Amino acid sequence: MAVKRFDVISDTHGFLAPELLNELAGADVIVHAGDICSPSDLRTLETIAPVRLCLGNNDWAYDYGPMVKDRVVFVGGDLKWQLAHYRRRLNLQMCDIAIFGHTHTPVIERDEWTGTLVMNPGSPTYPRRSRPSMGRIYVDDGQVVDAEIVTLG
Repeated sequence: MAVKRFDVISDTHGFLAPELLNELAGADVIVHAGDICSPSDLRTLETIAPVRLCLGNNDWAYDYGPMVKDRVVFVGGDLKWQLAHYRRRLNLQMCDIAIFGHTHTPVIERDEWTGTLVMNPGSPTYPRRSRPSMGRIYVDDGQVVDAEIVTLG
């Protein structure tokens, strides 16, 4: 299996900056942790790579279809992912990688009990206590090779 690049974003709130779109170019999968707030932005992201999206507190289910829920579980790079806008909705015992948003503040850590990689990519649009950001996770043969927060701007 070749290395896969998962670009992780959240809280774009209806605006995809040109710098963000440039950074996403080349991603194998885009993971969006909610508050996309724009069906047209979802279509734009889908022209770059397949998108895994969960609903945020500012998203409406009827805008994105039945597969987009408050919590989404999927397999990517032979690892089990969970995706939710709120960290409290994640069950770290049931996944290898857990992604959340909402706080607009980047976080990347390993849970001490489960070993799960936990990430909040921050927000490229309305950051709090940080610069605009996104996350990036490289996976190879069912293992996380690298995970980082990418600062924009």
